[in-house]
Amino acid sequence: MGHNNANRDFLSGGEEKVKKTTTLILGCGDIGMALGNELLEAGHRVVGARRHPQALDGSGLEAVAVDLADPATLPGLPDANTLVYVVSADRFDEGAYRAAYPDGLKAVLQEFAGRDRPPRRVFFVSSTSVYAQRDGEVVDETSPAEPSGFSGSLMCEAEQALIDHDLPGTVVRFSGVYGPGRDRLIRQVGEGRIAPASPVMYSNRIHRDDCAGVLAHLIGLSLAGESLEPLYLGSDCEPAPLNEVMAWLARQLKVEATETIQSPLRRRASKRCDNARLLESGYRFRYPSFREGYAQVLREGGFLPAIT
Repeated sequence: MGHNNANRDFLSGGEEKVKKTTTLILGCGDIGMALGNELLEAGHRVVGARRHPQALDGSGLEAVAVDLADPATLPGLPDANTLVYVVSADRFDEGAYRAAYPDGLKAVLQEFAGRDRPPRRVFFVSSTSVYAQRDGEVVDETSPAEPSGFSGSLMCEAEQALIDHDLPGTVVRFSGVYGPGRDRLIRQVGEGRIAPASPVMYSNRIHRDDCAGVLAHLIGLSLAGESLEPLYLGSDCEPAPLNEVMAWLARQLKVEATETIQSPLRRRASKRCDNARLLESGYRFRYPSFREGYAQVLREGGFLPAIT
């Protein structure tokens, strides 16, 4: 727990230090805004960059326009102590993924490496989709990432570009992100649809607020001068069979499962993500398992049946 306290002291510490701390969040969407608000509370200056910056109106973050597909827009980005690259591809196709991940990240690295005051660290938000393991294996940061599809392959290319770069960089691979507004699983269960119990398909997830918390924690360590690993796996503490997660949701929603979901699930990976490295760094999950996390989403989203 010591690390957490050190971060907090640093992040909320002396005014002189805080004033100089700027975090630039590239691709500032749902996770970026949650992270930005945490950093603002800790006294950072936070700049959110996205193609349509008006989406950040009312968020409290400084907003700046950038189009990562157009390198001419990059010099307009401010200098920052920390860069967080949390970009989403426009569509699920190879061209969009190439533009968003390896090409966009490489252009940003080139821009900021050439500045008089380059960032102290760059964080790239990646995905556990880079793993090809499908038979319930435990995976961690040392496991081979040998994706078969274009999305995982391009994500791996972007990761490697950062790890090989002269600027200090850390990759954070998030598993399935859920949270407010990310409620597809709840809606499926609400319709009476549930994953089969057999064969067991392990699923891994992380609440949106823990995504923000993990990034804020690692940024704090970096700014406090702690050494960081080049790669962290960001997933909660309990990989769980998808059937178990959906059956639990059905009990909360008080619905009977009437249909077994089949076709899309055959293509899903089944693996178990090990977050030991992240825990060893001092991070403590707000939502250690799907139960705490989905309880919050059900409550906040108004999904729970009225008590009569």
